[in-house]
Amino acid sequence: MEEFSLPPFCLNLSYIMIYRIYPENPNQKEIDKVVQFLQDGGIIVYPTDTIYGMGCDIFHARAVERVCQYKKIDPKKANLSFICYDLSHIAEYAKVNNDVFKLMKKNLPGPFTFILNATSNLPKLFRNKKTVGIRVPDNNVIREIVRTLGNPILSTSVRDDNDDVLEYYTDPELMDEKLSHFVDCVINSGYGSLEPSTVVDCTGDEPVIVRQGKGILEY
Repeated sequence: MEEFSLPPFCLNLSYIMIYRIYPENPNQKEIDKVVQFLQDGGIIVYPTDTIYGMGCDIFHARAVERVCQYKKIDPKKANLSFICYDLSHIAEYAKVNNDVFKLMKKNLPGPFTFILNATSNLPKLFRNKKTVGIRVPDNNVIREIVRTLGNPILSTSVRDDNDDVLEYYTDPELMDEKLSHFVDCVINSGYGSLEPSTVVDCTGDEPVIVRQGKGILEY
């Protein structure tokens, strides 16, 4: 298989930015600063209700390619997920029938990734993909970032499966040290989890749990 690679690229920053944003009452000024990073093509590390994530604006193709370079995946082939603000946001990018809508309404916001059939509104880089993973985490920080940005952000876990130093992926200060060469902004909302989301495939006649993680799906 042809190796996917890109030349290194970063924003014009001499050091990584780390912001302390509390999920109970996110500071809008800090949210606005993070959104500016995203609009400028930056890559951020952000909290969810499961594992800390890494992402960028889905409409900033160069930033998407940078994330994929770091994860050693091809964006045209990889199964990538989006973080949306709410259910109405989801309908723009994925096809949702009544049964799936009811299932998602019962479980979102929450620690679930729903695999759905994609619409034609996906960014150009993803146009050949028939499905898309959708998340609406139960975390006010990342949801407010998406709401302020006005469109979803790319979602992939910070964790590298080949790295055994698990503490890096729960502690934002350690992630700041480890990822300072690559990401542009780390959001510190306290310690994260190592338990991933539960993945539910809703592209068939019945929903199928393809990975059991955090959370119990309510039907």
